[in-house]
Amino acid sequence: MIDIQYSAEVRAAKNDGTPIVALESTIITHGMPYPQNIEVAAQVEQDIRDAGAVPATIAVIDGRLRVGLEPDQLKDLGQAQGVAKISRADMAACIASGGTGATTVAATMIAAHFAGIEVFATGGIGGVHRGAETSFDISADLHELAQTPVTVVAAGAKAILDLAKTLEVLETLGVPVIAHGQDEFPAFWSAKSPFATPLRMDTAEQIAKAHATRRALGLPGGQLVANPIPLADQIPSEELDPIIASAQQDAEAHRITGKAVTPYLLQRIYERTEGRSLIANIALVRNNARLAAGIAKALKAQAG
Repeated sequence: MIDIQYSAEVRAAKNDGTPIVALESTIITHGMPYPQNIEVAAQVEQDIRDAGAVPATIAVIDGRLRVGLEPDQLKDLGQAQGVAKISRADMAACIASGGTGATTVAATMIAAHFAGIEVFATGGIGGVHRGAETSFDISADLHELAQTPVTVVAAGAKAILDLAKTLEVLETLGVPVIAHGQDEFPAFWSAKSPFATPLRMDTAEQIAKAHATRRALGLPGGQLVANPIPLADQIPSEELDPIIASAQQDAEAHRITGKAVTPYLLQRIYERTEGRSLIANIALVRNNARLAAGIAKALKAQAG
């Protein structure tokens, strides 16, 4: 039996029925340097509190599944070395071996559902990588959305991916893709892309009702809420697309493959935007956290 270790704040929220929003931990361990990683994680948690919900940052620490981190645990994780980046395939092994791992989108969804949390805020989901027709590089996040009943709020998929193929796979898997407040699928750092989403909803209440209706129908899986980055914080796609293309060419020239591709591309984009990509990343995560809190509150209200 898996023993979940709840933070005091999350335990109290579960006891008194306060809405809870799950957060991943890879942004802390693999997303940005210390101490900025801790500062951003703490700010995102506070955004959720300010919006009327309780944050539950999820990680595996010394073989224990932690749902909600105390401030000292958050700080320790932000400085830890050699932290694994865990997904569905290696989450159980990390727990069983007493390891420490930061949760990706897929692993966070698994842990959130296991802990009875229905809403999760992240930056962007993984998806189909460019060139997947030869590499078969497709994120486990997509299949997790098809089988684990958690509403995931993200600024679309990471713009370094093949967005068209990502949307096709989500459609094939039967995952609802809901654009919040617009008809276009957002492209992470950019508010819009050339691709339309199948569904649009303009309020947290509508999204919460869709989540509850899927549950009532017995449909498996969750739903993806594509929440565009605020226009004031975005990097327009016409500016960003050539930078991404150049970074892709660099990766191919240096024969960067597999799991090394994404961090390499993100670093190159950070350099070529003179840090603006990181500033935009922080803005979109905070924006997603606020919407997720609204959805979690609406779910509680609708449940009576």
